[in-house]
Amino acid sequence: MLAAARELLQDEGPAAVTHQRVAQRAGVGRATVYRHWSSPDDLLRDAMSDAEVPFFLQPRLPLRPWLLAELRRLADELALPALASVAIALMYQARWQTAATTLRDHQLQLLDQRLQAAFALAADAGELDEPLQPPALTALLLGPLVFGTTLQEATVPDTLLERVVDAAAKWR
Repeated sequence: MLAAARELLQDEGPAAVTHQRVAQRAGVGRATVYRHWSSPDDLLRDAMSDAEVPFFLQPRLPLRPWLLAELRRLADELALPALASVAIALMYQARWQTAATTLRDHQLQLLDQRLQAAFALAADAGELDEPLQPPALTALLLGPLVFGTTLQEATVPDTLLERVVDAAAKWR
């Protein structure tokens, strides 16, 4: 059922994740879906909660090219309708639902930790001076990507990625 919900989310967006549509796609009765999730919002949240955050996992030096490659990959993924739908749905639900807020906060904390570790590695290697610290670092690096891909529905240009990375730290 969760796989069916994820497919609907990817194919048609958050509004398509209803008990009836999930039951049809999963080949089960609607009552079965209701037994597990009393509301479509709960179903949508659980479908999103299995989404991994595969970015910024293994930092490499020199940091700047690695970071640019990771941001490019993230921007390209966010440009895909499936991931954009999940991101938008999570942002929307997190405004009013504690469980979605918890999921969003967990994912942001994970990104904060990974970016802080990467920048600490580069600082220890003498590649940069005084990087921003999370959450400002995460907001600076990811904000333009989310804005460009979800709100503008555009490709994030490499020149913007370079400017964002340069603004995140003083590179040596």
